[in-house]
Amino acid sequence: MGIPGASHTALGPGAGDVTGKRVLLAEPRGYCAGVDRAVETVERALEKHGAPVYVRHEIVHNRHVVETLAKAGAIFVDETDEVPEGAIVVFSAHGVAPTVHTSAAERDLKVIDATCPLVTKVHNEAKRFARDDYDILLIGHEGHEEVIGTAGEAPDHVQLVDGPDSVDDVVVRDEDKVIWLSQTTLSVDETMETVHRLRERFPKLQDPPSDDICYATQNRQVAVKAMAPECELVIVVGSRNSSNSVRLVEVALGAGSDAAHLVDYAEDIDPRWLDGVTTVGVTSGASVPEVLVRGVLERLAEFGYGVVQSVTTANETLVFALPREIRPARK
Repeated sequence: MGIPGASHTALGPGAGDVTGKRVLLAEPRGYCAGVDRAVETVERALEKHGAPVYVRHEIVHNRHVVETLAKAGAIFVDETDEVPEGAIVVFSAHGVAPTVHTSAAERDLKVIDATCPLVTKVHNEAKRFARDDYDILLIGHEGHEEVIGTAGEAPDHVQLVDGPDSVDDVVVRDEDKVIWLSQTTLSVDETMETVHRLRERFPKLQDPPSDDICYATQNRQVAVKAMAPECELVIVVGSRNSSNSVRLVEVALGAGSDAAHLVDYAEDIDPRWLDGVTTVGVTSGASVPEVLVRGVLERLAEFGYGVVQSVTTANETLVFALPREIRPARK
């Protein structure tokens, strides 16, 4: 089949049949270290303090995860002023602006910060280059929580660049002091196209000290690129407000799949998508629990796609420590 790292597993009815129908299952997929840490943070906070635990914004962008935590006693709010004074509030994996920390302190809230360490790294870069009086060109999607949080670190120095088409609108004070940073969950290819256009306008544009697009986002895109040329259809498990999940659909189409669709649950699969399809690719965004992928595989097996072949392009071992407020006490 021409894909390195492919292995075979039979699953469910129709497994081993001679129809030629198969599933290519991307690896890595699903939870990244930052999401795993954020979800466990809310779970541990509920265990330690009991319900309710307040969470500012969705802890991660996945419908199933948010609904499951809500049933366990998490209360999701848009802003800190919706949290009772003195209560516990968890900040989501996407990070917050300094003004949010200030408003939480004014309400005497007990903050547990579940910001992904890779997002915190971009925040620190923004602060550092603002101190050095750079114009910071932040590549990202307008309105995304992560972008709002990063820009909030240095609002007088940050300009949002929302894709290649917005490059012409950028204005800087000193072309010798310009740097680009990015949202961590973007398409690598589109980001580099934006950087290329920026550099055409600003030849002295500096790169960030280290890659801002997170390892997990890149790895999931690479795996999809490896399998997409073999697929008539790629199904991405993920929610519509998940930037990295939406990007996987775009990457699949760009890499050669005839069609690609985003689904939250197995029942979202439209049987008409499968007409004439021999090979279905399956992957999931970085905020998606594996149970949802298993559901999709079982659903596809019902339609005769019982042979599952893994396409492995990387192995992930990174783990982030939990926020100190909820780490288990040392014995």
